[in-house]
Amino acid sequence: MLTQIVILSLVGGLLCLDRIFLQAMLSRPIIIAPVMGLLLGDAYTGLIIGAIFELFWMDRAPIGIYIPPNDSIASAFAAALAILAGQSLGAVTKELTALSVLLAVPFGILAKKMDVRMMAANDLLSDRALEAARSRDLRAIENMTCLALGRAFVLYAGLLFILQVIFIPLVINLYPKLPVQAGGALTLTYYFLPVLGTAVALSTIKLRGAVPVFCAIFLAAVLAMDYFHVF
Repeated sequence: MLTQIVILSLVGGLLCLDRIFLQAMLSRPIIIAPVMGLLLGDAYTGLIIGAIFELFWMDRAPIGIYIPPNDSIASAFAAALAILAGQSLGAVTKELTALSVLLAVPFGILAKKMDVRMMAANDLLSDRALEAARSRDLRAIENMTCLALGRAFVLYAGLLFILQVIFIPLVINLYPKLPVQAGGALTLTYYFLPVLGTAVALSTIKLRGAVPVFCAIFLAAVLAMDYFHVF
């Protein structure tokens, strides 16, 4: 498992660089989480987790000086945690998926604080790069760019590695000991998370009548699930 954790950390750290470098949408949760799942042979769970995080922080766009929560770290960690723990426990269940998402959300906010500090440090490198540009020192400019990228990669990959090393064994040991009531709550949470994410997505769409239509669809879905005894 340690080899898998190392690989996931390196790949996740590499994809997270897209947040500050290429910005080709490779760091979006809907991409990075399925990639984590694909590496572990369970792209479906990764896709579910990626979709949840994609909706959950959809209204937090990096506009101007605002730095949003790091949904890339959160979704990559949640996917790795759910799949690796599930493979050790025998199956990736809905309850385990919900637990992984809940555990990952705070670290998306923690990684945001890391991003803020990293951006401040990059401002210093940018000033030094401008001084090098005035003296036409292209090699110094390249070094500054590589240093910023290398530092970000180490921070992202290191954070993913530490989180996986700590929480995967913890979840494997504690999850089977959860009471039945906790399992039921996690089941409800699994179905509630997409609803919450959809509500966030609707809040970004200023269309008249969108919310009542969604509520009607949600009510119909709940009644259908209750009729077929989904819970």
